[in-house]
Amino acid sequence: MASLVLVRYGELALKSAPVRREFEHRLRQNILAQFVRAGQPCRLRSDHGHVYVEADDGVTAVRLLRRTFGVTSVSVAVEVPTERSAMLAALFPLAEVALRPDCSFALRARRTGTHPFTSQELGRDLGGEIFEKYKGIGVTVDLDHPDVELFVEVRGPRTYLYDSRATGPGGLPLGVAGRVVALVDGERGALGAYLMMKRGCRCDWVAAGEGVPLVATVLRAFDPHSKDLPKDDGLATDLALQSRLESTRADGVVLPLLVDDYAAARTRWGDVVVFSPTVGLTDEEVATRWRAVAELAV
Repeated sequence: MASLVLVRYGELALKSAPVRREFEHRLRQNILAQFVRAGQPCRLRSDHGHVYVEADDGVTAVRLLRRTFGVTSVSVAVEVPTERSAMLAALFPLAEVALRPDCSFALRARRTGTHPFTSQELGRDLGGEIFEKYKGIGVTVDLDHPDVELFVEVRGPRTYLYDSRATGPGGLPLGVAGRVVALVDGERGALGAYLMMKRGCRCDWVAAGEGVPLVATVLRAFDPHSKDLPKDDGLATDLALQSRLESTRADGVVLPLLVDDYAAARTRWGDVVVFSPTVGLTDEEVATRWRAVAELAV
């Protein structure tokens, strides 16, 4: 049986209508590309603010979606008609798995559209049914700091129920903001490339030293269109960057630079924009952020 994954995106919703349509289209294309590269079939549909992915393997689907820029969070969900009996029939199996003796829980309800109930009324009603069914094992209600959260999201005539959210990278869909070439010679360079990709830039890499495995195993996971790491034929770093800038016609170069190095970089590459997204981060901050990025790529 196919799994349904509810995909949320945040920043895209703030754009003007034409830009939002373009960005949402690019997001859907990038999702499909992730599944195609992984050899996994899927079906997509969308509404205002969500994308719905139907896939054979929910675990694999979540892993691929968490690598897709623009996605803020995902949940494997159960879809039912917006009817009280159908909601409860789907909620009880979720609660059966999630609740344990003497734990606390909260039911979070939200709705979109016109219904004969408010979100608070729905949460109180369904949460009360869960409490009555499981109070015999010591389950309690705690709306502030629960051990378990159950979610009910009503969207018009359809309702989605789930018990967890997995975070995605957020940002903008890859490919909506031009192309850059990044020097990746370690974690700082890799994080700089990642941050530019998160803002929608296609990124080509010149990888050296410790940066080679970071590109091969981490950064490429976030770009479903990426190819094998290109060879630089023994060129010096400056020449390799120059060659890549010319061959890709990139709009900018991303460097793990100190501020004092910008003047030399502008002299070297002329009008090409020089980016250094990690210039204000300490080495410890870079390491912490890069560990979080690497976890998403697993």
